[in-house]
Amino acid sequence: MTKNSQQYRCEWCGTNPLMIAYHDKEWGVSVHDDRALFEFLILEGAQAGLAWQTVLNKRENYCKAFDGFDAKKIADYGSKDTKRLLANSGIIRNRLKIAATIQNAKAFLEVQKEFGSFDAYVWQFVGNKPLDHKIKTINDIPTTTKESGAMSKDLLKHGFKFVGPTICYAFMQAVGMVNDHEKKCFRYKQIV
Repeated sequence: MTKNSQQYRCEWCGTNPLMIAYHDKEWGVSVHDDRALFEFLILEGAQAGLAWQTVLNKRENYCKAFDGFDAKKIADYGSKDTKRLLANSGIIRNRLKIAATIQNAKAFLEVQKEFGSFDAYVWQFVGNKPLDHKIKTINDIPTTTKESGAMSKDLLKHGFKFVGPTICYAFMQAVGMVNDHEKKCFRYKQIV
């Protein structure tokens, strides 16, 4: 439990100022901008096996290293770019995750063509309306749901990588497709 100005925050954000700012301003807020959705998809994939704080600490470096998360530019990356990224200590230097980011940019562009926008595509998995799980404590937050499983399966079918059901659920939480703020958290009512 963290408090600021007598406001209760979700327990998971702890006391790190970067995590608190992320919790207070971004987490759970509905995102409909394709570039921002792509950013969160990439960052959540980068998180696989790591703590979110690790990725959040490197977020600015990711933005610079990956051309502001411009999917068109990333889709054109070649071996020179991969070498550049693997040498960049400001990001998570995992060859598979870097390759997945490039592949995901290509798949992202194809989904945009097919559905008109990535926003229209991903939000269909929650019926275009945020789900509210009415979380009481951190222990009530699921790691996957049937919706994240369906999203994962479909993303994989469209050629995406590092998009398992747990990663998809974290993505859904981040972009406001679900409101998993604890009910006693001051952000819960603001987001509802």
